[in-house]
Amino acid sequence: MPQNINQPSNQIRLTNVSLVRLKKGKKRFEIACYKNKVLEYRSGVETDLDNVLQIPSVFLSVSKGQTAPSQDLAKSFGAKTPLNDIIMEILNKGEMQVGEKERHAQLERVHNEVLDIVAGKLVDPKSKRVYTTGMIEKALDQLSSHGGATHKLDEGKTTGTATPTNGEASKEKAKEMPTWTGVVTTKSAKSQALEAMKALIAWQPIPVSRARMRLRVTCPTNVLKQAAKGSVKKEVEAEDADAESEKLTGTIKDRILGYVEQVESQDTVGQEWEVVGFVEPGAFKGLGEFVNGETKGKGRVEVLDMAVTHEGD
Repeated sequence: MPQNINQPSNQIRLTNVSLVRLKKGKKRFEIACYKNKVLEYRSGVETDLDNVLQIPSVFLSVSKGQTAPSQDLAKSFGAKTPLNDIIMEILNKGEMQVGEKERHAQLERVHNEVLDIVAGKLVDPKSKRVYTTGMIEKALDQLSSHGGATHKLDEGKTTGTATPTNGEASKEKAKEMPTWTGVVTTKSAKSQALEAMKALIAWQPIPVSRARMRLRVTCPTNVLKQAAKGSVKKEVEAEDADAESEKLTGTIKDRILGYVEQVESQDTVGQEWEVVGFVEPGAFKGLGEFVNGETKGKGRVEVLDMAVTHEGD
């Protein structure tokens, strides 16, 4: 006599899916999405939920095809919360479960984005030329394996001049310096590129510095010869202290030019003085505050190029 096998009415079988899971209260909820669509939705590339969700339902277990009872949803998300809002919360805040191939592809994509950003922002300090992504990758690999950090610490130990106290101080300083452990998929490429640049600049596995900004500074001519009042946010090296202090206590024009590493052009048009030049990114904020404060809002600092680099021959 044939046996009838009853399938639960709330059971739905789905295949070839990417899962997004969210724990809410004491329950774990899942939604079934098309592969590669979750990241596109979160990045804003895809805006249509119908193209993201395989089915507009919330599950307790997608693999078992078990949909979440309405009473569980009401208890965890609120009785008056619409199903669409629940799905949106899971989609935006949940943890994405992907297969090994997808995870590798995602990691490789973020890795390449990070390399592209870093290679476009850092240059050789002497030649001002950009590095290839391959050279940046090798330098980051050195840091992630602690090669660059260890090398610098070892240098301090083997000079013969460092005392045990200095060695301890070096270790403490190293702990405070930025580190790089590799790319992850849980952070944006932009934020990771910033972390990578900080680590490369701190440890210098290859000679690097931030590409300079190209700025235009405009000020009324009647304030240029006035004595500057504000404090300058710039470190002064001991050997240049006398020469630099003269600039720092000079006129507004002198102080502005003190921020500019290389002047491209200077000109006076009518009642306005204009200088175009190259500035380190770290000095940009201080320059803007100085010009705004000393000219009482009449001066301007405009960014002409965020990162000036020279391509290799």
